Amino acid sequence: MKYVLRAVVMMVSAMLLFPLLGQSALAAPVAAGPDGGAAGASWATTHDGPQQYSKIHIEWDVPITMSDGTVLKGNVYRPADESGRPVDTKTPTIVNMTPYTKLVSNLADHAGSIPGLSDALLQLLRDIDLTGTPLSGVTDLTKAFAGGELRNFAVDRQLVKSGYTQVVVDVRGTGFSQGVWDMLRDREQADTVEVIDWASRQPWSTGKVGMNGISYSGINQVQAAEKQPAALKAIFPVVPGSDLANDVLMPGGGFGFNFIPLWLTAINGLKWVPDVSSLALGNFDQQWLADRMASPFTYLDVFLNAYTKVNVDEIDPRLHGMLDHTSPERQAWLGDPAKIKTPTFVVGGWHDLFTYSESKIYNKISLPPGQKQLLMGNTYHLNSGNEYGKPGLPPRLDVLQRAWFDKWLKGIDNGIDSFGPVTLRQQGGGWVTRDGFGDSAPADQRADHRRMYLSAAASGTARSVHDGSLTGAANGDTARLTVAPGLTSLCSNDAAQGSAGVLSVIDGCAKDSRIQELNGLTFTSAPVAEATTISGPIAVRLNTVQDAADGYWVVTVNDVAPDGQSTVLSSGQLMASLREVDEANSTRSANGDYTDPRPFTSIEKRNPTTPGEATTLDIGLPATEALLKPGHRLRVDVYAGNFPKGLPILPMLIDTGLKPQHVQLDPQRPSFVNIPVRGNTGW
Repeated sequence: MKYVLRAVVMMVSAMLLFPLLGQSALAAPVAAGPDGGAAGASWATTHDGPQQYSKIHIEWDVPITMSDGTVLKGNVYRPADESGRPVDTKTPTIVNMTPYTKLVSNLADHAGSIPGLSDALLQLLRDIDLTGTPLSGVTDLTKAFAGGELRNFAVDRQLVKSGYTQVVVDVRGTGFSQGVWDMLRDREQADTVEVIDWASRQPWSTGKVGMNGISYSGINQVQAAEKQPAALKAIFPVVPGSDLANDVLMPGGGFGFNFIPLWLTAINGLKWVPDVSSLALGNFDQQWLADRMASPFTYLDVFLNAYTKVNVDEIDPRLHGMLDHTSPERQAWLGDPAKIKTPTFVVGGWHDLFTYSESKIYNKISLPPGQKQLLMGNTYHLNSGNEYGKPGLPPRLDVLQRAWFDKWLKGIDNGIDSFGPVTLRQQGGGWVTRDGFGDSAPADQRADHRRMYLSAAASGTARSVHDGSLTGAANGDTARLTVAPGLTSLCSNDAAQGSAGVLSVIDGCAKDSRIQELNGLTFTSAPVAEATTISGPIAVRLNTVQDAADGYWVVTVNDVAPDGQSTVLSSGQLMASLREVDEANSTRSANGDYTDPRPFTSIEKRNPTTPGEATTLDIGLPATEALLKPGHRLRVDVYAGNFPKGLPILPMLIDTGLKPQHVQLDPQRPSFVNIPVRGNTGW
């Protein structure tokens, strides 16, 4: 009898206590701060610890037939038991669409999976620390590679062992897939949606699909999510773009001279690597070879055409399509993130190739914070996630990715939706969390845009072609300041950006503009009185005079330290002939000035300048988050070229005559920067 009474007491106690337990012990954890607090530590422990399954089964080169008959090839990574047999349990699927061949992904995966050796190598990369030396940029790269970046690029074995299937697919015309490479255009976008549908219908799939990957594989995630396929439940794009022409192809009209040819060469070279196993087995894909022969060097000939034709009327029609904002190619490359209904975690960097788009993607997605996330590091294209795993620093990218997919594909309440939602590395400061960024920030976190005027008065802080000032109030300066094309931009932040971050290892160029400024105009403010935040998009208005039918203008906004180091916070460029602003896609601040004057960047809108006449240019700079410490100054640099990051196509370059260009200071047509600031600047 006493046992019955004890059981009754226990049942009653449980009934009374259960509501309290449901509200406390069973409640989802809440992420706090850039590192996620206790929740962030839990995500890392979950991802790095023992997983549900011990091994991985790989099915190589699985054919996936598209609606037009083209066959794509994918590697399928499934969780397996101790014997290596794939498990019978259905799992969510993660799709990665790559143009760099899944062979490269596989090699990267295996290089990171050698027992003992791989862990030792990763630890060595983590331990390399050249901080405080002229080569601190090396540390930024090694820490990124040793963090979660390679797992995001290739295959995350911990993710698969935890109960996911990962599918890595060569996009059409690349790797072992048939077809002609379509470079993120309509046919390739349709392929991605069809692959998602295929993955959702496989016997090993729960029907829920996520997407991951870096760069190109991040862009096609955003494109796919805009099309709202029913099976796509979450994406985790790292360094994605959305306005590809203004991101990297030809921002402001300056063709991506050093990145584009290297990128095209890499993809066109890798697509010719044959399926050696099929050759050995006697089942080589003849259609693959025929497709490669049909387009052996896709788009490389277009790039060469850009610098061999002297007249616009003679350029290749495919190049004309790239330069015309109304063409099908350009329309395919211009995304509309407002259509995205899929939970999206965007990872970007202030000096990434796609910086212009990354924060805009987050802001345009019509989902509540938590279902969309933004993490921006002070990084380039190749070193995303180079700060991680310590108090105050974000979790590794693979850890965040795992937590994101666990939430939206498995329904695990792990607190990732309370992270951020905006997690930013302040240039000049540390990591911060925000409730929004730029236009999406709440009123108490939003910066106020204000004009800072260019002045001819010497600041006494720079060695440049002309050492001018920035003034908080309008000034009556009247002067013509001349700047000529030069090559000091070879040693610049833009050169590091255009090389995807490779040149960022040279601190004296990437993190200090003083060499580049020797051939530029500089305009520097008084030192700020207290810590001042710059947060949001920036625009510069220049009153210019050309000596030719065109001019190539480049502007940067810099943080100048008391010791003179000049660090670029954001940069923009514009061909004078492409100055017409697309009002429908541009934004203005409360004072009526542009904050994001988006140009059409279209040959159809080209309007040559009249030599000797004043021409107003509005140049947009990607949004940023920075902290000017007390005693630091704000600086605007102006240049007449940006080689090697950008170089106008030959007909437009000829129209500049490589002649000097002039900033005409005129109180009736003032030149200024519209800067978003918070704090008592003392200006």
